[in-house]
Amino acid sequence: MNSQSPKIDAFLSRAGRWQGAAQKLRSLLLDCGLEEGLKWGKPCFMFEGSNVAIIQPFKEHCSLMFFKGALLKDTHGVLCSQGENTQSAMRLEFTSEAQVKKTVVRSLVKQAIAVEKAKLKVDFKAKHELELPEELTQVLKKDRRLAKAFGALTPGRRRAYVLHFTGAKQSKTRAARIEKCTPKILAGKGINDR
Repeated sequence: MNSQSPKIDAFLSRAGRWQGAAQKLRSLLLDCGLEEGLKWGKPCFMFEGSNVAIIQPFKEHCSLMFFKGALLKDTHGVLCSQGENTQSAMRLEFTSEAQVKKTVVRSLVKQAIAVEKAKLKVDFKAKHELELPEELTQVLKKDRRLAKAFGALTPGRRRAYVLHFTGAKQSKTRAARIEKCTPKILAGKGINDR
């Protein structure tokens, strides 16, 4: 069994109602040979340095999110999407420690490790199919500096901006959002970066 991190111990001591489920998940993940560390303030589990899964306590449930969950075969029908715009991550959701089934979790973790060993990648459709809103297209045509900065952003950051801009129903709101985000784009930051 891999060594346990004191940072994860501290996190679990504050996990409240999800402490039992999170501890059980941690034990299963470590038994499968994963290494643990604290990333994004949560217990993250890696295989040879690559992120495999992360424990996420929420208000309504505790989840085990697989970073490349879209590549796993969900033979038990238990994985659900992180959200409507998520293409890679899939998660298990638990509302009690009793719902954490060893065989199901181990099966998915073994698959996730096999995905990492095979160096498989998720084909992000958004990289190829990113449709810019007309308001952004017009601004980028007029401002070469902004166009260059937007093009230099990672695909995920460009996608996050496009989702933010197109989330507005009215053209004037989309234009206002673009104007407000321009300094961050010019600074090379994503919409959620500080």
